[in-house]
Amino acid sequence: MAALHKKFMGIDSPTDALTFELEQTETGKCLSGEIVLCVPFAKREAGRRGTGTERELLLYALHGLLHLSGFDDLTEAGFEKMHAEEDRILTAIGIGPVFAA
Repeated sequence: MAALHKKFMGIDSPTDALTFELEQTETGKCLSGEIVLCVPFAKREAGRRGTGTERELLLYALHGLLHLSGFDDLTEAGFEKMHAEEDRILTAIGIGPVFAA
C-alpha cells in the first residue's frame, strides 16, 4: 500500500484506502472505480480504536464509495460533509456513528 500511495499520490507512507476512478460519463460522473483497502493498516487502527478489523474495513470501503460518488475530504467543509454522510450511512445500517462527537 505504501508503494501505491507513493506512486499515485506522491506520499511516502502507507494509507488506509486508495480510490481510483476507472470510467466516467461525458459529464464527469464516475461510472466505475476501484477501491484498494489496506488490511494491515485496518488491523492496527482497529486495535488503536478498540473496534474490529471488519468494522474498520467497512468504514474504508464506505469512504472509498463516497469518493467515487463525488465526495471529497480535502477541505474542512468537505471533510465534515463526508464524515457526516459516513455516520449517517453507518447508523442507517445499524453500525452507528464513527465521527459524531
